[in-house]
Amino acid sequence: MTQLARCCERALHHLCAILAATLVAVEIVVLFAGVMARYVFHTPLIWSDELASILFLWLAMLGSVIALQRSEHMRLTAVVAGLRPVWQQRADAIAATSVAAFLLLIVVPGANYAAGEWYIQTPALDLHNTFRAAALPVGALLMLISALARLARLGTDALPGVATVGLLALALHFGAPLLSGLGNWNLLLFFVALLATGVLISVPIAFAFGLATLAYLATLTHTPLSVVVSRMDEGMSSLILLAVPLFVFLGLLIEMTGMARAMVAFLAALLGHVRGGLAYVLLGAMYLVSGISGSKAADMAAVAPVLFPEMRRRGANEGELVSLLSAAGAMSETIPPSLVLITIGSVTGVSIAALFTGGLMPALVLALALAAVARWRSRGEDLSGIVRPPPHAVLRSFVVALPALVLPFLIRTAVIEGVATATEVSTIGIAYAMVAGLVIYRQFAWRRLYPMLVETAALSGAILLIIGTATAMAWALTQSGFSRQLAQAMTIMPGGAAGFLAVSIVAFIVLGSVLEGIPAIVLFGPLLFPSARAVGIHEVHYAMVVILAMGIGLFAPPFGVGYYAACAIGRVSPDAAMRRIWPYLLAVLAGLVLVAAVPWFSVGFL
Repeated sequence: MTQLARCCERALHHLCAILAATLVAVEIVVLFAGVMARYVFHTPLIWSDELASILFLWLAMLGSVIALQRSEHMRLTAVVAGLRPVWQQRADAIAATSVAAFLLLIVVPGANYAAGEWYIQTPALDLHNTFRAAALPVGALLMLISALARLARLGTDALPGVATVGLLALALHFGAPLLSGLGNWNLLLFFVALLATGVLISVPIAFAFGLATLAYLATLTHTPLSVVVSRMDEGMSSLILLAVPLFVFLGLLIEMTGMARAMVAFLAALLGHVRGGLAYVLLGAMYLVSGISGSKAADMAAVAPVLFPEMRRRGANEGELVSLLSAAGAMSETIPPSLVLITIGSVTGVSIAALFTGGLMPALVLALALAAVARWRSRGEDLSGIVRPPPHAVLRSFVVALPALVLPFLIRTAVIEGVATATEVSTIGIAYAMVAGLVIYRQFAWRRLYPMLVETAALSGAILLIIGTATAMAWALTQSGFSRQLAQAMTIMPGGAAGFLAVSIVAFIVLGSVLEGIPAIVLFGPLLFPSARAVGIHEVHYAMVVILAMGIGLFAPPFGVGYYAACAIGRVSPDAAMRRIWPYLLAVLAGLVLVAAVPWFSVGFL
């Protein structure tokens, strides 16, 4: 029986992977066809965006299923990792039960919501909207099957988790009359205590958001739970967010075709012979690659394997390498087409083209600050065995790297000149990278395409589910009046705009370390951006400040998930860099303060 269950689980995983990979490929083809039809043939396809939107929700939910099956949903593991094995096991059981409980609670409301969408028809394809909305209950059901299968694998070890979650549900049910008299103090119970507990015991962030929201609404309101599903739909269905999977795939593609390696090789030939030169190369490579992939994990994976061996050969400390890589990840958060920039534009209405333009100079300020620290830290570097490449070798590496160096500028130009939207432009980059890989670099492994498509779907599903549940939570907070109270509290902070920026920096450093960038901005962006405008802060300037602040939190130990991702990519123990990273983070913080104090860095080129 157990063997049969495992076979069924593997079959389900393969089916979801095939469907999700196909959807990613179809989305690329549809959007690229739309760009070509509009810009080259001047005959727009009126149905392309509509079809892409329908398929996108299915891609997001199937990607979430794959991420759950592969245990790749974003979670905080630092606290649980420090517990004794028996408590780790209990925390894992509670986390698995929490995931199953959330999915169990939304399957039926999701089906009701999808059925209600039957009366809405799409304008171009004339399809019932149920065909799109059905992705939510179907995806939830598939995830529920996977979650229950995991509980079954835990066997009797799952009982403490089931008992804990069951007792908590009973306590909330019978304590509802008492809790209803506490007013908005309940927000601390559900969205601080309950949510924080879930995150700290390693419940995936998306499910922690969703369960806290469902618990609040079910305990203290008469709101139908289908509203949570509708808010998730709203958060996940913005066509702008389709840029997330497309840029993730582009990042994987430039690594596979050798374009990233060519860029790094040119920078190494140009600067590798000077003191601290490879540190400058790492910073420059992160700056350039961030402008292509949009994903920090993809950026680091493209740069570290190329540079770290040579830096080790020169005697660099492993902890120093990961420290610089982590700080560079925080530095490059504002470089377009950052997924956080796209997310901010989606949830706050700020022009993505303006964000793309405004993000380059703040990152340059931080890169210069990091370069100064790297120069100081490498003052004892041994260069006796390093030979300066002759000019013709540098020129040759530049010629080889030129097609790759063109890509970031091609992407930005296409958006700024109106050739393609921020969503569509990634397909131009994908087409360019494929041609460059096949014709110029002659490095294109067809067998890797399918795993890359599946990886794209899984990572995108994990991100988009966070956005969906965070949107539902933000709606619940708004309905409670919390958003109005928060806006009022922050707008009356002493110091006016400067005080507001200072509080925002501290708040988003903390949020970035706990919630990561995207969920933090989805949850608090719609609440705080109007307040920033009210005190006279330009929205693009404010976006740069909060993104860089979240980047510091994301890559700062001991809680920053980005820090552990950098350690994993560099194959270095987290302990090796824990004490060496702080000078670099202080440099990033100093650069952030300068960016906050001088708005021109963010808005001077708009």
